[in-house]
Amino acid sequence: METFVHETAVVDEGAVIGRGTRIWHFAHVLRGSVIGENCVLGQNVVVGPDVQVGNNCKIQNNVSVYKGVTLADDVFCGPSMVFTNVINPRAFIERKHEFKPTRVGRGATIGANATVVCGVTIGAYALVGAGAVVTRDVPAHGLVAGVPARRRGWVCWCGGTLRRDPRADSVWACACGRTYEEGPEGLVARDERR
Repeated sequence: METFVHETAVVDEGAVIGRGTRIWHFAHVLRGSVIGENCVLGQNVVVGPDVQVGNNCKIQNNVSVYKGVTLADDVFCGPSMVFTNVINPRAFIERKHEFKPTRVGRGATIGANATVVCGVTIGAYALVGAGAVVTRDVPAHGLVAGVPARRRGWVCWCGGTLRRDPRADSVWACACGRTYEEGPEGLVARDERR
């Protein structure tokens, strides 16, 4: 599949766009940004400058991915979700040297209209509920929701909600058959599938 850039989109010189990526209406990829293969950037998406986006990411309409944000492979950013990059912004004080890094792990999903405050890490395969405000790290496979976001449960690689295995307290299971154990950074798959 070839790369597609809509005629109304702007890709600055020095940006790298991976094979098979599609960039839609009025999007802007700024210099120094690297977009992986087979990504979809929706209408009005802004990426950069100097942002890394992994392969197979979907960034829905009206999302800005600012400098300091890194998206691993297979990340989903829901419509109009927000990344911030400065803790205490003022229009009259330049704070570009204070941008805090924000990392989103492989396969994570961020719901529509959620806000991710800069400086946090969202773990692999985590799920951030629509409208949540993420102010602290989210563990791998964590399901968070609310304002501020709190962990409400665990989710599988497939996105299904996990249930505690009644035979073992530290084991979590999904209807798809995958099982997980609690680790220091969230859940860890018990088999090789994920």
